[in-house]
Amino acid sequence: MDNPLHLRWADQLAATGLIVVGVDFRNGAGKLGPHPFPAGLNDTFSALQWTDAHRDNLGLSKIIVVGDSGGGNLALATALKAKQDGLLTLLDGVYALAPHISGAYDWSVEDQARELPSLLENDQYFTSLATSQVLARLYDPDCANRRNPLAWPYHATEADLIGLPPHVISTNELDSVRDEGLAYARKLTHAGVSVISRTVNGITHDGDVIFEAALPELHHDAIRGIYDFASNL
Repeated sequence: MDNPLHLRWADQLAATGLIVVGVDFRNGAGKLGPHPFPAGLNDTFSALQWTDAHRDNLGLSKIIVVGDSGGGNLALATALKAKQDGLLTLLDGVYALAPHISGAYDWSVEDQARELPSLLENDQYFTSLATSQVLARLYDPDCANRRNPLAWPYHATEADLIGLPPHVISTNELDSVRDEGLAYARKLTHAGVSVISRTVNGITHDGDVIFEAALPELHHDAIRGIYDFASNL
């Protein structure tokens, strides 16, 4: 993993005493070339299996899958895949920040306004609906997985969610993908999954992760939230 932002994020998490395993996963675009779904999910799941196999060597008592933005998608999808594959013992919790999980970025304006109004209300606040459309097409080029919860966890059914480990879903008030995160937290609750839903007021997409210099208190709170979640499982 050589993204400077996430390297610093990983170092800051490790400074709390957590053991951090960073995953340099393939994606629809980037330095590793075009690798659409399910390449990134497969990489993340393989990393989870490796981490579980090395629990003793690493001195782990719990394994938490953490991700932000598109990584938040992968964190949630990894838990869904673990259940689908009968391997839920691999992980003990999930923490997703500002997850991109609906794939609804090219829905009609009417459907977006009815189901996920933040897509319209917060369009152009740091991120744009047009950019999300491009990223979604890179991730799923032929749109064959529009309703596949492993690609877009927003579409998970109650049956997909029952029995999952505890989750935290962190959303941001001025984020276009806020409402899909909130909706996913509600789905988890309805499925009987232990979930904490938190909304950080006044910031845009991933602001508490990206804008450390401008928002040091919120950045610290995000790191502390992950530490507290992991420590209290």
